Amino acid sequence: MFRQPKIEYKSNSQILAMRKAGIVLSRALDSAVAAARVGVTTDDLNTVFEGVLKEAGATSNFLGYHGFPKSICTSVNHEVVHGIPGGYTLQDGDILSIDGGAVVDGWHSDSARTVIVGVARPEDVRLSDATEAAMWYGIAALASAKFVGDIGAAIDDYVSELPGKRLGILQDYVGHGIGTQMHQAPDVLNYRSTHRGPKVRPGLCLAIEPMLVLGGLETRTLEDDWTVVTLDGKRSCQWEHTVAVHDGGIWVLSAADGGASALEPLGVMPVPLEA
Repeated sequence: MFRQPKIEYKSNSQILAMRKAGIVLSRALDSAVAAARVGVTTDDLNTVFEGVLKEAGATSNFLGYHGFPKSICTSVNHEVVHGIPGGYTLQDGDILSIDGGAVVDGWHSDSARTVIVGVARPEDVRLSDATEAAMWYGIAALASAKFVGDIGAAIDDYVSELPGKRLGILQDYVGHGIGTQMHQAPDVLNYRSTHRGPKVRPGLCLAIEPMLVLGGLETRTLEDDWTVVTLDGKRSCQWEHTVAVHDGGIWVLSAADGGASALEPLGVMPVPLEA
């Protein structure tokens, strides 16, 4: 029989250390999103992001990861994940997902946001809004979840019940545990499955990151061996936060307000830990 990978459960003090990394990451993403304008290159955004990390004494957990050459992923339009920042100049109407991570004192954070550059297409606004909301529904479900699989079920239920044309939930890319490494057990599915996953217990820290598409679910990887694109060329979107479970509740470590503004309307209040 195959043994499941061991989950790294964190103490309250370790969650507080991860919060430091999450706050630095939140500021760095704030700056990168603010800099995303028509005429700016994706490499410019990487430079902005790195500047915030350097000023805070943090490092990127993306740079050098399995050879990845930059500190953020910039995935534009039909690019799903792992887009490499470079000379591409942002155009009016681009939908851009910025995924980044930070390490402080050996503890990791991971978060992604989507921004629409210039004049937005209505279908792209709907895609980004739905992906962000799906993430928050998944996070809210974690507050009362018995199993990690309850997160994916909540995301799937939300997306399935949206009015209008059905959006697709990518299944090849999922969330993950996080802590002393960026990617840890367990996998966090973004869809309903018969596999319930491990039980939720205090000390569990997860990166929850749904990815939705306007078209089909088939993807391929470009010749750079990193950038994943939709096979049909339809647009994609990603949102992500790092979330901790502790004895008092949940806390969104990579959100400046701990997730309060998004979770309160869903009937959940995040519970910060005291230093």
